[in-house]
Amino acid sequence: MKKVSDEFVKYVEDMKKDLFEKAGGPSEKDPEKPKREKDKDVTTRLLVGVEGKKGQGYELMQKIVQTRNDLSKLVGNDENVVSSMPLRIDEEAVKKSDKKDWVQYNFLQMPVAAVFPILTKFQNDAKASATTALNHLLNKVSGEDIKFDKFQPVISASKGYVIRGDKYEAEVFLSAFSSSAGDKTKIYVNGNSLPIEEGKALYTSSANSLGTQRYKVRIDVTNPLTNKTDSYEKEFEYEVGERSVTVSADKMNVFYIGVDNPVSVSAAGISSNDLSVRISGGGGSIKKVGSANFIVNVTQPTAECRVSVSDGKALNASKTFRVKRIPDPVARLSKSQGGEMGTGEFKAQGGVGAFLDNFDFDAVCPIQGYTLVFVPKRQDPVEVVNAGARYNDRARELVNRAKPGDIYYFESVKAKCPGDAAGRPINSMVFKIR
Repeated sequence: MKKVSDEFVKYVEDMKKDLFEKAGGPSEKDPEKPKREKDKDVTTRLLVGVEGKKGQGYELMQKIVQTRNDLSKLVGNDENVVSSMPLRIDEEAVKKSDKKDWVQYNFLQMPVAAVFPILTKFQNDAKASATTALNHLLNKVSGEDIKFDKFQPVISASKGYVIRGDKYEAEVFLSAFSSSAGDKTKIYVNGNSLPIEEGKALYTSSANSLGTQRYKVRIDVTNPLTNKTDSYEKEFEYEVGERSVTVSADKMNVFYIGVDNPVSVSAAGISSNDLSVRISGGGGSIKKVGSANFIVNVTQPTAECRVSVSDGKALNASKTFRVKRIPDPVARLSKSQGGEMGTGEFKAQGGVGAFLDNFDFDAVCPIQGYTLVFVPKRQDPVEVVNAGARYNDRARELVNRAKPGDIYYFESVKAKCPGDAAGRPINSMVFKIR
């Protein structure tokens, strides 16, 4: 069978080499392609023929017929097998075309580049035809064989439990199995044989002990041709742990009024979709924003705001948080809370700002107002009330009068943070102009 197939493949390969040389040999741009790969005349002259002389394509046609006949004889001319062999002369396609015969149909006025794939297809058809015949002969001598007739995706994971931050690794592949393996396949776990149904066995074990549990799998497969039994073994493990719940504020262990407080909720061994999460105390509300992520909003200071988690069965857990107002912001002029400041820098400022230092939330506390007291050197003080953060006209006039030795007081500074019903007093500032 191999001899017949190899002889045909070599014959076609020699044709391809001859065609490659007659098309100018390797091109300078791509040595894998001939120089005249678009030439149609060279294929017509070599394979179809000229001036009444038949080309090599007619010999190829006879080789295809002969090779198919030789393979057919080796399988006893079994019609089912022969009809499955792809190596053939397609006369029907020729009849439907305007070409004179099979050779002209395939090669007449065909570019060199288009002929190489056609010749390669004949080589592949010969190999496939030989394989079809060989499979038929194998079935003749092997008797009953294992037929892998069902498929399903399978993962093979080294561990069945992963700690947060670790990597979960699993081999993922398509498994083929026989639904009628019978006595040819046996499956064992830890040495105990498992019943096989539809080609698969089900292993179950009670999770009574905490920690890492391991089990060994062995599958014995008997070759129906040689009666030799091959064994395949692999060890697997899984982790048994207590069911626990984790409720953690993503930024601090306290909820702040007036901002979104992100919270993560997870329970070992339970899908986040099966968890019910509630909140009580602090005038709180909670909404889900991801698979295990929530946003908490609170309105009232308290020492006990409780987040409760339940799965509707045996799991009931909770965690308590404190509820606080946003900490007092710090009033600053430029980057300073007071002290000496140069005349130019002092006059360049547009007003007072309030800053939440070391606070992890996105919150802004606008300045509601302050009293600016201007004390010129060796003169009486002048006072102006300023609403808002930026200087009003009167305050700007006082600031523009700054000279070295003058003193400015920012008193009764108030800022209103998210969640505040009214403005809160914050730090005062004193600046001496240098």
